Amino acid sequence: MDLHSATMSRLAGALPLHPRLDALVRRAASAAPARTVVVMPTDELSIEAAVEATIAGLIEPILVGPRDAIAAAAARAGLDIGGYRIVEADDARQAAAMAVAMARDGGAAMLMKGALHTDDLMHAVVSAAGGLRTSRRISHSFIMDVPHFPRLVIVTDAAVNIAPTLMEKRDIIQNAIDLAHVLGIKLPRVAVLAATETVNPDMLTTVEAAALSKMADRGQITGGLVDGPLALDNAVDLEAARVKGIVSPVAGLADILLVPGLEAGNMVAKDLTFMAGAGAAGVVTGARVPIVLTSRADSPEARKSSCAVAALMAQAASGAAFRDAA
Repeated sequence: MDLHSATMSRLAGALPLHPRLDALVRRAASAAPARTVVVMPTDELSIEAAVEATIAGLIEPILVGPRDAIAAAAARAGLDIGGYRIVEADDARQAAAMAVAMARDGGAAMLMKGALHTDDLMHAVVSAAGGLRTSRRISHSFIMDVPHFPRLVIVTDAAVNIAPTLMEKRDIIQNAIDLAHVLGIKLPRVAVLAATETVNPDMLTTVEAAALSKMADRGQITGGLVDGPLALDNAVDLEAARVKGIVSPVAGLADILLVPGLEAGNMVAKDLTFMAGAGAAGVVTGARVPIVLTSRADSPEARKSSCAVAALMAQAASGAAFRDAA
């Protein structure tokens, strides 16, 4: 068995994904792989994530970083990258700048973080001179597949925006709605979370939630239903909403949970992952191309699912045709 066949055999033995995330992976793999710049895949985890996504048919990789370091990481991981395109870069900052330039110039449809600090990559992404900004605030979404819960749920923002303003929350919602459309949710329901479902002027999150709901009514947010403030229980559980007497097209049926800030979002996402057994995919939206921010703590499932979600976004942007992946 050659090295590439051995790699495929080893990765094929990985544990199965959560079923709804697995369906996204199969759907993404049913279209042409997205050309992807993998920035600094210079450790075993990041090069393995790139190879996994390539073998799964999700990405066409371009590896950017020091060639010798990339080759050494692949050798340590027992991976064959002989057929992969490698673009030489001296260090992480240069690699990030080169990756962003390639995406901006149409040479790549998505970015994938390797062994560099998130700040180094995002600094290049948000640069006013030559970055990947659009008119919207950049934000992050976790797509969660929670066992015994009837649908995927998107938690945003739990990774990029620490304490977003009202107008930044508007952009975060719109980014998540657009992502939900790509995932096949035609009319996503957005719950603007707070500690209570009533407006309290002493709790700014409830006031902003009410404003965001009205902004959706007036067309400042489009493509979904938005309601808030809603507490987490009555956002996702119909019986909790009924007991509280909440009449809302969103309460109990939320597809998207807008959290008040990064700390709350981080807690919600990690609670679902570590206490409820959820699978999670994460993607950065609002830039010109989707961005996968892999982490050392990510499981192989999470890395592959995140690549699949970003690939679906890239494929949707290009109008890619999907084969039957059932």
